[in-house]
Amino acid sequence: MSGATLDAYLGSHASRGGALTQAVVLLVRHLAVAACALNKTIEEGLANVESLNSTSHNASGDAQHALDIHADQLFVEAARKADVVHYASEEQPDVITLAANGRLALALDPLDGSSNVDINMSIGTIFSILPALEDKDDSFLQTGNCQLAAGIFVYGPQLALILTLGQGTTIFTFSRHLGTFVETRTGVIVPEKTTNFAINMSNYRHWDETVRAYVDDCIKGSEGARGADYNMRWIASMVADVYRILVKGGIYLYPADARKGYGHGRLRLVYEANPVAMLMEQAGGCATDGAQRILDLVPEDIHQHVPLVFGSSYEVAKAARYLAAPSEIGLRHPLFGQRGLFSA
Repeated sequence: MSGATLDAYLGSHASRGGALTQAVVLLVRHLAVAACALNKTIEEGLANVESLNSTSHNASGDAQHALDIHADQLFVEAARKADVVHYASEEQPDVITLAANGRLALALDPLDGSSNVDINMSIGTIFSILPALEDKDDSFLQTGNCQLAAGIFVYGPQLALILTLGQGTTIFTFSRHLGTFVETRTGVIVPEKTTNFAINMSNYRHWDETVRAYVDDCIKGSEGARGADYNMRWIASMVADVYRILVKGGIYLYPADARKGYGHGRLRLVYEANPVAMLMEQAGGCATDGAQRILDLVPEDIHQHVPLVFGSSYEVAKAARYLAAPSEIGLRHPLFGQRGLFSA
């Protein structure tokens, strides 16, 4: 590894900004320390944390493993050491106020994909850093355009950090030799075109006809309307799909569908879709709910669900052209139609 260390990278960024920028840098440093501690717990097979395989449910009704709670506690403590006044998490029903005064609001999914730990699949922490507002809830009801920084820690074969501070997307990998994160991919650019798509095909029967039409045309390959042979790369761990798409290109789709509880999508806007969208756009990719750019959406609730499609810009645009009528693809606006691709 020959790139800059995370500390050096952050230090350079802090030197070019004011107090708010320096607060963001300090928070990222503390988040990185917490991520290393969490990675160690995961690597050691959960042996050092009692009952991490026990399961309950969080405020959204999702299965909540004790490891999720442990991860949440680590990041709460990291936030306390930085300039964070408001903290929102998938594992917390309401916003937590950490300090009387502070510049930042931190929203995160402490351990996305924790159910995959048992099968040794990559999982991760997704975070979004916003300027703190006076009201604790309002801090997280800002559009994704207001994000100061966003990132994902990936716990897999390598411990990685995908980070944007609003000036491009950079990937860092943890070096055991140096004991820190080292820059391994700078100025990441998502390939504009792709022949890889990621979607859970088992839900085909629940999708809107426009989603089916898009997937059907991909499956038909070079003999179909798309004129190319597509591969499906569903990992069932969004953080792993994000990493793959940033490096190799592709498109990821998690539409709303007819199942109970999925009518408005399943992923959370504030602490999943928004940070992923920022990372993608800073790398030249796109992210939409099927009708609107993700970063333009105004959250109505901290735990609001949204449909999500992101990845290579050309392919996201192509998918969105299926919005109004699959039979008129060539006549549609290249990005967004009037109907939502992922509307229930």
